[in-house]
Amino acid sequence: MTELHLWLRHETRTTERRTPVVPSDARRLVDAGVTLTVEDSPQRVFPTEAYERVGCGVAEAGSWVSAPPDAVVVGLKELPDAPAELTHQHLYFGHAYKRQPGAEPLLRRFLAGGGALLDLEYLVDDEGRRLAAFGYWAGYLGAALAVLQHRGALKAPLRPTSKEELDAELAGSAGELSALVIGALGRSGRGARAALGVAGVEPTRWDLAETRDLDRAALLDHELMVNTVLTTRPIPPFLTDKDLDGPSRRLRTLCDVTCDVGSPSNVLPVYDATTDWTRPVRRLRERPALDLIAIDNLPSLLPLEASVDFSAALLPQLLEFGGAGPWGRCLDRFHQACRELGLEEGESYDV
Repeated sequence: MTELHLWLRHETRTTERRTPVVPSDARRLVDAGVTLTVEDSPQRVFPTEAYERVGCGVAEAGSWVSAPPDAVVVGLKELPDAPAELTHQHLYFGHAYKRQPGAEPLLRRFLAGGGALLDLEYLVDDEGRRLAAFGYWAGYLGAALAVLQHRGALKAPLRPTSKEELDAELAGSAGELSALVIGALGRSGRGARAALGVAGVEPTRWDLAETRDLDRAALLDHELMVNTVLTTRPIPPFLTDKDLDGPSRRLRTLCDVTCDVGSPSNVLPVYDATTDWTRPVRRLRERPALDLIAIDNLPSLLPLEASVDFSAALLPQLLEFGGAGPWGRCLDRFHQACRELGLEEGESYDV
């Protein structure tokens, strides 16, 4: 492998405890000749010392801004607002390719500094299948929180937990419940179905076939719905404000795992802001009641399990980091997004 310097940054979001690279996989990267610098982070689920023991260098939190020019900065969630010019290649979930709020300013920062966003959401194989994703755990947490809320057992503020503890809460809750999972055959859908199973609920399963000609009356006849559908193009919405205002609606709890709020591709344009760990539930309607859960970093509530799974999937891609294949497609998608927004691109370079 050519010399590669990865810089694992601290996450500025205070509720983000996951990591894209766990210490055991960091060891494999170092053994393969990768230079891996890890920023100190008091909130990361793995202590900095665990990385140091496997041969990683350690840096202060936020010091990626002055990292060597050839370092590739690796993270998960949003970057801080400064610096104005981003000079490095960044691997993380940028949420900037579907005209989400803040997309254009972010891409302008990359173009101004000559850097590039290699968005992990678009790290795909030759068939377009994602190679590393948190989807299963996002679906699991989304469905779990929805059930607990519906049964009056959800405690706020939320806190990170273990799967064993969460499953005990789910199994300990009680009550008959009709539930619907949309996108049931995907990663997130499978996770949602698994959590519902722990809670003793057998959900209705909808996927592409059922949403091509969606039966809204059947949807609204369920008490709980979990949406796990992520689409890259606008499609008819699954719910509208008019649907929520109908007096015959049985739907009482809605969890939007996808959280595509603000995007033209949003399939649930019935809310305008996500919820969070402090206030995980928002009341959308009073009569009859309808509660929304829309948290955009759900897997961080199970940071250990989510990180281990994601890191295992990302590791082979990092070991093959280069200008062809999946990473080349990521770079192409970055430049495509810049063109779609009408931004002037500077000189491009290979990964």
